[in-house]
Amino acid sequence: MRGRTWLGAALVLGAQLRALWLAAAVEVHTAREVVAVNGTNQRLKCSFSSSSPVGQQLAVSWNFQPEDLGSHELVFYYQKEPYKPPSGRFKDRVTWDGNIERNDVSIMLWNLQPSDNGTFTCQVTNWPDVYGTIGEVRLRVVQKVNFSEIHFLVVAIGSASVLMIIVVAAVIICRQRRRKARAKRLEVADTEGKEKESLKMGEEKEPVPLED
Repeated sequence: MRGRTWLGAALVLGAQLRALWLAAAVEVHTAREVVAVNGTNQRLKCSFSSSSPVGQQLAVSWNFQPEDLGSHELVFYYQKEPYKPPSGRFKDRVTWDGNIERNDVSIMLWNLQPSDNGTFTCQVTNWPDVYGTIGEVRLRVVQKVNFSEIHFLVVAIGSASVLMIIVVAAVIICRQRRRKARAKRLEVADTEGKEKESLKMGEEKEPVPLED
C-alpha cells in the first residue's frame, strides 16, 4: 500500500510540475518559411509571449544552420542591448529590428546571398521563464531575374497579346462579312420574289380579246 501511495504522489507531483513548466514557458512565434531575392534585404520576424513580466534578464539568441546541415552559427544576440556577431558570414550584415516592449525580437538581414539558404532559430528566455518553444524559419534565397530575361518575357507576352488581338479581329471581320453576305442574299432573294409575284399578277390582270 505504501508503495502505491508513493507512486500516486509521484504521478501527481509530475503532473503539477509539467503544468507549472507549461505555464511558465516562453512561447516563440516565427514564420515557417521566407523567400527573398538574391541581393535584397529581409526582415526575419520573431515574437514571443511570457507568463512573467519582461525584465533585465531577457535574452534573445538567433542561430543559423545551413542547408548542408553544417555546424550552427551564431547570428545575433540580445540582452539589455543588441550584440552583433564579431565574425562569420553575417558580420556587418545583420541588425536589430525588434521592440522588446511589444515582445518583438526580429532582426534584419542585409544583402542576402545564396549561401544564406538554411534554417534560422529564434530562442527567448525571460527569467524565470527559461524553457519553452524555439522558433524556426527557413530562408530561401532565389536568384535575381536579370534585365534580358525580363525583356524577353515582356516581348513574348506582348507578341502573344498582339497575335491574339489579330486573330480575334480576323474572326470578327469574317463574321461581319458573312452576315453582310447573308443579308445581301436574302435581300436579292426577296427582291426576285417580289418581281416574280408582280409579273404573275400582271399576267393574271391582262384582258382577254373578244371573239367576232
